[in-house]
Amino acid sequence: MAPDFFMDDTIVKKERAKARKLRNSQWWKRRRAEGICHYCGRKFLPAELTMDHLIPLVRGGKSEKFNLVPCCKECNSRKQQMLPWEWDVYLDRLKPKP
Repeated sequence: MAPDFFMDDTIVKKERAKARKLRNSQWWKRRRAEGICHYCGRKFLPAELTMDHLIPLVRGGKSEKFNLVPCCKECNSRKQQMLPWEWDVYLDRLKPKP
């Protein structure tokens, strides 16, 4: 699914720098310590979880606490640059049809 809106590279770089700072914060360490992927709900070791932007940076998202969630590498890779509603549609398509 191709994004219909891309952010300026300079803005994206600034937001990625903010995310790197947050990744070292106690807030993020506590969030990741729960060990639960935001998308699939499976349990992982905290070190196995990645930081994901619910609204991707290239789609206008920000590196703010409300937009960051821990997720497994598999979900992060599959989600790519999808918005939350696009992710939900994607998951619905994966469900077996009765």
